[in-house]
Amino acid sequence: MPGRRRLLAGFGAMATLASRRAGMPDVEKHGTRVLCLHRDEHGAMSIVSAFAVFLFTILLGMVMNVGRHADNKIRMQNAADAAAYSGTVVVARGMNGLAFTNHLLFDVFAMTAFMREARDRHGEAYVPEILAAWNREAGKFAGSDFEKFERLGEAIIQKIPCEQELVFRYSEWAAAASELILPVTEPILAERMIPEFQRALVTATPELAQTAAREIAEQHSGVSRGRGPMLGVLWRTDVLPVGNENRDDPMERTLPVVDPVMDLLLDQSQYLNTARRQRRDMAAHLLREWNNRAMIAFDREAKMCQFSALWRHFTCAQLNHLLDVEYPTTNLPHLIRSEWTEEMEGINGNDHLDAYFTLVAVVYWDKMPEMMPGLFRDPIDGCMTAYAQVRFFVPKNRLVWWKPGPKQQEWAGNIGGHHVEWPPPEDEPEPEEPGDEEEAHWEIHYSPGLSEEWNLLNQHWTVQLVPATTPALATILQTAPPVAGMPGALPNLGDMSTEDIVRVSPH
Repeated sequence: MPGRRRLLAGFGAMATLASRRAGMPDVEKHGTRVLCLHRDEHGAMSIVSAFAVFLFTILLGMVMNVGRHADNKIRMQNAADAAAYSGTVVVARGMNGLAFTNHLLFDVFAMTAFMREARDRHGEAYVPEILAAWNREAGKFAGSDFEKFERLGEAIIQKIPCEQELVFRYSEWAAAASELILPVTEPILAERMIPEFQRALVTATPELAQTAAREIAEQHSGVSRGRGPMLGVLWRTDVLPVGNENRDDPMERTLPVVDPVMDLLLDQSQYLNTARRQRRDMAAHLLREWNNRAMIAFDREAKMCQFSALWRHFTCAQLNHLLDVEYPTTNLPHLIRSEWTEEMEGINGNDHLDAYFTLVAVVYWDKMPEMMPGLFRDPIDGCMTAYAQVRFFVPKNRLVWWKPGPKQQEWAGNIGGHHVEWPPPEDEPEPEEPGDEEEAHWEIHYSPGLSEEWNLLNQHWTVQLVPATTPALATILQTAPPVAGMPGALPNLGDMSTEDIVRVSPH
């Protein structure tokens, strides 16, 4: 062995000398490095770093991909909520518009009856005879031996010309007003302007609601990354897009209302009788309000002439002629199509709301392109969707602190219009909680001035987002809307039911 080592060393020295003479690298030096390469640990971290950078790159791509999907889902859900709310607000405003025009129709009837009596002046013709009778009786009082009766007779004689003058001046003023107002109100009734407007409102409201839902969804598209705008569609629970209903069939309209004059497919006697009763009651109520304000002087100061009773009698006669003779089956108010009450047997309240007063908004958008598509792939075929359910309804009154007193009285005759005006509050602040004896007079009452009647006399229809649990949800999500701009095919949900969707969806 020692000789062999010496021999190898000699060959190495000769090779080194030859390589140096020839200008070649030092074989001994590099040969030693090659022989020690398997024990050399220099540069090992570079390989580990390369694998770590690769793994972190994949992790970063996954985090960014998941973040983009989460942001996309939130944006689509916000768009669905906004489209559902905005579209259904239009429907609720349509219901309030019908209620307002119903009240306007009643007011036109009352105003026309009032102004016709102002024009004809029937009551004024009876006043001189009544005052003449008072004048005869005043002479008897004046010739009495009792001092009080004598003074009474003189007072009656002095007041008779004042009341006659008051009746004349009022009649002149009313007649002048009728010349300006009757040319406006009578053509409104003769040409059925208000019912025609209501029919146009019933027809246009669903289309406006669908347009509002689509535009709101499109505004939520933001940076689409080449996917185009979102498509928002408002659905009814019978799986028909809002605005695509049969307008001639009152049972298929989005607005659950009935025109008792034109909707011949329904029970005419039921709706006609209800509409005529509502019109008579409301028009008579408004006429009484007009008369109470107009006759206040005759009710308090000029009672002898009986002009107040005469005026009320003849204005009511004018109203009856309008309702029963001129327009017995026309100029009728729109009615709610299906009014549910707790007394209705066999009908669940939630089912009733789902059938007639619930809408579902669905937002469609093209699939978002994946980051690192070679590693990550969206397993769902078709476009992306998000949905929201909304309901339009008449809200219940809320509980409020209320202080009873002589100036604050609740009015039981609310007719569904604006809030009843409260008296100005006193300087004493309302307590947060009734506690000591000084604050014990505060009570809890429902807020006054709001009608809770579920009909088209109520102008307080509003909107609220509710959990998406309608039985038609699964069918709606798997039905392609018949509108332009659909971003591809629908995702295949298989045989999932609404219960399955509700179970896995947090909405």
